[in-house]
Amino acid sequence: MKDRAKSKRRILRRVITAIIFALLLTGAGFFGYNSMKAEYTVTYDTYTATRGSISNALSFSGNLSLIDSATYSASSSSIVRTLYVTAGETVRESQKLVRLTNGETITAGFDGRVNRLKVAEGDEVTAGTELVQIADFSHMTVSFRVDEYDISNVSVGQACTVTVTALEKQFDTTVATIDCISASSGNVAYYTATANVDVDDERVLPGMQATVSITQEEAQDAVILKVDAVSFDETNKAYVWMKDEAGELQQVYVATGVSNGNYIEITEGLSDHDTVYAQTKVKDSGSTNLLSSLFGGQQFNQPQGAPGGNRQGGNGGGYRNGTSFSGGSGGGGFGGSSAPGGSR
Repeated sequence: MKDRAKSKRRILRRVITAIIFALLLTGAGFFGYNSMKAEYTVTYDTYTATRGSISNALSFSGNLSLIDSATYSASSSSIVRTLYVTAGETVRESQKLVRLTNGETITAGFDGRVNRLKVAEGDEVTAGTELVQIADFSHMTVSFRVDEYDISNVSVGQACTVTVTALEKQFDTTVATIDCISASSGNVAYYTATANVDVDDERVLPGMQATVSITQEEAQDAVILKVDAVSFDETNKAYVWMKDEAGELQQVYVATGVSNGNYIEITEGLSDHDTVYAQTKVKDSGSTNLLSSLFGGQQFNQPQGAPGGNRQGGNGGGYRNGTSFSGGSGGGGFGGSSAPGGSR
């Protein structure tokens, strides 16, 4: 009986010890959590709405090539009697180029420039000997590939801009052709389109890389804002944070329009020169680092009520390139409490 009583007392002591340890651990965790919350600091950046233009565009890469070029050769053995042109000379269609002793006269088939003169007067030639090469450098074309996800947004006659990469030279033109038979690459189908360019700059040469941009949406003289300043709620409604008359931050819903992934048009809710605020980061604290190490480096959720929400890039995610924007500025941040409205 005595042994059984001693055993029960030992078990009771163990249970009491476990309960006390659990209470101490819970209290320590609660204290640590509250300490972490107290040291939780949010930083904000300021952004200013401005008036300007914004557009988004599909962008494709390609290379310039000649539309018209020809190399003229002798039809039979002969001697070069007369050269009517020199290398680099501009010629017109039907203009005489070379005359041979067999009576053959070579003429230009189109307007262009003598790119290469391969013979001199008195040279003996045989059938097939190349004599002169003519190329039209004033009219070129650029071919570009469009994948299956974008091809529905590209059509013949559509306005586009061709930019010669090395020279940053731009030409306004239209889509000339689309080959609707795909050339597949992996699991994605590609279609070849072309745009013709009237060149007015002798520095532009065939083979140069070029970018073809096709504008999809555009807004002129609009109120625009950096997309980093705009958040979206659980129903995907856009909003920003602004100060009220008392200096407290308040949530203001806005209507958005065109976005190029960098700037976004604000159609309702903001005016030119309005200042808005956006959360940018959470400052680390000693308690945060301690808890992070204890729980494997996990991120802890910010306190409820802090300005945040879902930060999105506006409506231009599917576009390859934003071509035009102006205005919008991001300034230095200011410290704030974890709840909206704490001015520092």
